[in-house]
Amino acid sequence: MNNQEIVQKLWNECNVLRDDGVSYQDYITELTYILFLKMSKEQDQQDDIPEKYRWDNLVSKEGLELKNFYRQLLLDLGNPEIVKSKRINAIYANASTAIDEPANLEKIIKDIDGLDWFSARKEGLGDLYEGLMEKNANEVKSGAGQYFTPRVLINMMVKMTEPKTGDRCNDPAAGTFGFMVAADQYLRDKTDEYWDLSVEERNFQIHDAFSGMELVPNTHRLAIMNEYLHGMDGRLEQGDSLSANGKWMKNFDVVLTNPPFGTKKGGERVTRDDLTYETSNKQLNFLQIIYNSLKKDGKARAAVVVPDNVLFADGTGEAIRKDLLNKCNLHTILRLPTGIFYAQGVQTNVLFFTRGESDKDNTKETWIYDMRHQMRSFGKRNPLNDKDFEEFEKLFCVDNRSKRKETWDKEKNPNGRWRKFTIDEILKRPNTSLDISWMNDEEEHDDRSLKEILDEMNDKSKAIRDAIAELNKALEGIDDED
Repeated sequence: MNNQEIVQKLWNECNVLRDDGVSYQDYITELTYILFLKMSKEQDQQDDIPEKYRWDNLVSKEGLELKNFYRQLLLDLGNPEIVKSKRINAIYANASTAIDEPANLEKIIKDIDGLDWFSARKEGLGDLYEGLMEKNANEVKSGAGQYFTPRVLINMMVKMTEPKTGDRCNDPAAGTFGFMVAADQYLRDKTDEYWDLSVEERNFQIHDAFSGMELVPNTHRLAIMNEYLHGMDGRLEQGDSLSANGKWMKNFDVVLTNPPFGTKKGGERVTRDDLTYETSNKQLNFLQIIYNSLKKDGKARAAVVVPDNVLFADGTGEAIRKDLLNKCNLHTILRLPTGIFYAQGVQTNVLFFTRGESDKDNTKETWIYDMRHQMRSFGKRNPLNDKDFEEFEKLFCVDNRSKRKETWDKEKNPNGRWRKFTIDEILKRPNTSLDISWMNDEEEHDDRSLKEILDEMNDKSKAIRDAIAELNKALEGIDDED
């Protein structure tokens, strides 16, 4: 049994809990509580878990005894006075169960115990858990401005930024820690799982190379679990990067991130006092903290996913773009196709930039690659794949970027995907807008089957129904004003 089959079996267990009113979001959290104990046993890493709460004792319980035991387990593992491991405390912080029926809890625990864990260990428990989170993302779509970042996009951004051993890497909007896990794996592949390094270098990679911060407690819980299963032990804080609690994130060599979209709730400003420009726009604030968190050595670099509004917003948005162009070399913008995130209609880009040694005149020219126009249709059933990025990666990696012109010449190929704009051309644009498009859609056509079109329509209809349900729930108890 491979990991994909195990993921499907684990996911099917959620059907058992529907009568208990357990949602998909609750289910992945509930699974994390149980899987941590099982996976700790599989990895022979149970020393920090009190003996009475280890897997073999849990799986031996039945019925009401199991239900009561499990509820006490959740409370005690999250209590730092009982368990001294910060990681375990973080995973079980404020933990509670939504499973009310003892028979359902017993079935899930025994089914998990009976899975093919030999194969799971062989393929990698971390990969299994990431597969489970991806399955969850496919089912629950998006919420509260959060979107699942496709693994192929993460891997491409990691490859293009080329992390090196000894680099301090960070994600200020860590989500489930996917970017840092991918960067860690990228370096493990190059160093025989770090065994090519000295003991000191290896310890740095495991404990100090990768860090991040995540706002949402339940997502942070998943991130801690993901980090643990991939053999990482970096600083992964729960909190708001846009608050004073995020000021520790400084002097990084690499930043890789997909910050949340939208504005601060209620339109309030951030509470950090180290940002030059005040705005309630989350993406613009994240962009500021990212480029300001890079080392000023001419080598520190970032790859950041941003929505289109970051490229054209006026007022403070323009001031922040000019600050970025001054402090960093914004050498490449990748315009991503629509439909690759699970919220339809969100248009995004990846900004690639390098922090300069000074704070002035670092961007001389910016190359833009348009992957948005005249592309195949993307969506849940037509996801991105590695081949979609092959051409961009080849051109991005050209040592001398002037050679890119040999591939895309605007005179010889006016509708080509690759185009260079000098800083003078950019500064002359209204609002210093980087929202630049030159390709037309004349050749575009919808090559989807009727079933694929109907499936997308059903997805959109369900998303609308879910949004209306959430809105009605939020409005419960609020009286109409006269």
